[in-house]
Amino acid sequence: MSEVQHRRMTPDEFFEWQKGQDKNYELVDGIPVLPLKAMTGATLRHDRVTVNAMVSLGGQLRGSPCRPQSTDIAVRIPGAGVRRPDLTVDCGSIKDSAMEAQEPRLVLEVLSPSTTNIDRFRKLDEYKSHPSISLILLADTRLRKVVVWRRSGAGWSVEEYEGLERTIALPEIGASLALADLYQGLSFEP
Repeated sequence: MSEVQHRRMTPDEFFEWQKGQDKNYELVDGIPVLPLKAMTGATLRHDRVTVNAMVSLGGQLRGSPCRPQSTDIAVRIPGAGVRRPDLTVDCGSIKDSAMEAQEPRLVLEVLSPSTTNIDRFRKLDEYKSHPSISLILLADTRLRKVVVWRRSGAGWSVEEYEGLERTIALPEIGASLALADLYQGLSFEP
């Protein structure tokens, strides 16, 4: 295992360096850092929401040019950053050796107490700066609630979906996401 580099890197240098690592890093302000969820470990709730989204979207997108990807595939952020969303829907060409999404259209961050502030503010702004991302989903793990940021010709708008009877239409990728599917198998406090 290589030591974490403390000098600033470009994304291209980062991806070359990342090949020699045994953990997936992000590039923040030019410095490789372990994502908080990698340091603390994801909870079963966090993982369940991520897997449920992957299964639901994966089935709907089969045969289309878009496909869901895990945190193993990074998203290059304009301004020299690299992030690893919990789930990315990539609609770009398939390059088997690529370590990053080619045309990320949707990113999903599953909120947990240790990552909520970073996900809801810093990462949100970074994802909004990406030219091909048109949907940003922030899924709560303590409530049955998803906040959706959607890009349109007029900029970004925000929508909130709460309750298991709600379904998020995602025409930008030709799919939808039912909250009942996203939160399947989880119990919530009344």
